[in-house]
Amino acid sequence: MAGIGWIMSIILGGLAGWIAEKIMHSDMGLLMNIILGIVGALVANFLLALVLGDTVGEGSWLIQLIVAVIGACLLIWVVRMVRGRT
Repeated sequence: MAGIGWIMSIILGGLAGWIAEKIMHSDMGLLMNIILGIVGALVANFLLALVLGDTVGEGSWLIQLIVAVIGACLLIWVVRMVRGRT
């Protein structure tokens, strides 16, 4: 989450994790939502940089939130594929 600062990254990470939790119908706690949102944003930004050749929405918190939600949903999906749906 380039250009938005640490505190805003934590807030956006928690919000993105919560939104992804609701979209994917999973049940996690607040700390896991924050971690999932931040890691999801990192993964999605990395993948988009590979595909597009540049980061997306640098400094824009709304675009970073959307990217983080997509990344968090992707992480939830991958974990479900590895562990099996529970």
